[in-house]
Amino acid sequence: MAIIISKNGKDAVKVDKSDFQLEDKLQQYIYDNPESIPLYDIKEDIRLLILAREFTTKSGSIDALGVDKDGEIYLVETKFYKNPDKRTVVAQVLDYGAALWSSFRDFNDFAEQVSYHTNKDFNQNLNQRICDFFGISDEETDTLLENAKQNLRDGNFKFVVLMDHLHDQLKDLIIFLNNNSEFTVYAVELEYYKHEEFEILIPKIYGAEVKKSIGINATRQKIPTDEEFIHAYQGREEQEKLKQLFNFFNDLKEGRKEIEDVTASKTPKYLNFNISLSQNEKIYVSLGINPEYEGGGLQFWTPKEYEKKSKELIKQSLGKGAVLKDLKTQSGKIAKWQLEDYSTEKFEELLRNLAKI
Repeated sequence: MAIIISKNGKDAVKVDKSDFQLEDKLQQYIYDNPESIPLYDIKEDIRLLILAREFTTKSGSIDALGVDKDGEIYLVETKFYKNPDKRTVVAQVLDYGAALWSSFRDFNDFAEQVSYHTNKDFNQNLNQRICDFFGISDEETDTLLENAKQNLRDGNFKFVVLMDHLHDQLKDLIIFLNNNSEFTVYAVELEYYKHEEFEILIPKIYGAEVKKSIGINATRQKIPTDEEFIHAYQGREEQEKLKQLFNFFNDLKEGRKEIEDVTASKTPKYLNFNISLSQNEKIYVSLGINPEYEGGGLQFWTPKEYEKKSKELIKQSLGKGAVLKDLKTQSGKIAKWQLEDYSTEKFEELLRNLAKI
């Protein structure tokens, strides 16, 4: 295929399709120009922030790691058609997703690693880069990161495969996966043209139409109302305690009660209390809308260096009601507190003490 370029309707020039020559050049182009990935066919007004290039996992390096304003996490892999591994590229990106999910169960470790990249490339830490790129407030940045944290914890990623040419088998595989699984995989075919100092890229995305038609894993999940969240606990003894927790949550969120360095937020799946310890480190306390999530109750997550002191404070404030051991092996998760034992007085005292660590 060729394109025709002219100036003011004259001096038309035929320009044939070119090659990127090197996958490394394509990776750098995407890193510098993330808008060349046509995600606007998936979500309107989307902007993709590429946080890191060659992000290391135990399964290898992810070509590009990105996030959008909703806290959705994108794993981007580039592969040339002539590359002999092109038929395994989908398995490769899924393997990267599994490695990312298993290696960074502690979100603080993930944020620290991403901040290394943003500091190196932009001289900004993760929070600063997000705030500057999207033009949002510190509170909105915290909400974005909380959404990203939950997506990382759930292994909810968007996989994007970029190629200079997509063969039909790969298109069929992506449509099959999106139509019959929880995975969200997009393939982007990139046509590249170069004329003098100008570069022209024509992207075509595959896989988005299936997700739109069947509605699996909608990209913009609805945040439940308080009533919907409480209704999820219908018929359970903890429901009355949950109502008390929501009263405290809303007092904190709406400014009727203030605890220094503590904020409250809600995502599609969780009720969250965020305790800022430093610019990049936080303690997270979350309650799932699913009453059975990891055994139920309020879950406490903390950076490694604060685990010992946090456990001491939790035991001191909550007594036997807190479970400090026999949890699933997850780095960063140190305790849970069953909702039937909830007391606003105890919880508020604990949050204030944790914020002073």
